[in-house]
Amino acid sequence: MKHVIRQIACVAAALAVAAPAAAGVNVTYQAPEQFADLGHYEWQRQEVLRELSDHFKKLAAQLPPGQTLNVEVLDIDLAGRQRPVRWSIYDIRVINGGADWPHMKLRYSITQDGQVLKSGEEVVQNMMYTNRLNRYFTGDTLRYEKQMLDDWFKEKLAVR
Repeated sequence: MKHVIRQIACVAAALAVAAPAAAGVNVTYQAPEQFADLGHYEWQRQEVLRELSDHFKKLAAQLPPGQTLNVEVLDIDLAGRQRPVRWSIYDIRVINGGADWPHMKLRYSITQDGQVLKSGEEVVQNMMYTNRLNRYFTGDTLRYEKQMLDDWFKEKLAVR
């Protein structure tokens, strides 16, 4: 048993040394209570912001070691339109593929050792969100927004 534990400890130590340092991320939301479309209830808004923050962390993990992604979200309009349902505490988000595409206004920068490598402010949007394949599951409530952010990150920030 001691031999197995020692082997596991050695492998874990080797992986810790060999693994590159994870890139950092700082995500802030400027006045989220004023965002265009984030849900009607506070718990819905908090859930959306938590999921988006987690997704930005996944994107930042693609950056080279030592780089930090800083994102300030200025506005969010989720895909579709939210419709209240009388018999449920959950609202229904109706996706019709018309003028209800997802978009976010972001201010961003990538920094390394105190130096700004890249920065900007832009509206990220996906007007064709229902007309293309999406790698996220149908049950993912932010599948269109995540795909939109993936495309933005790959086009604007990813290392080539």
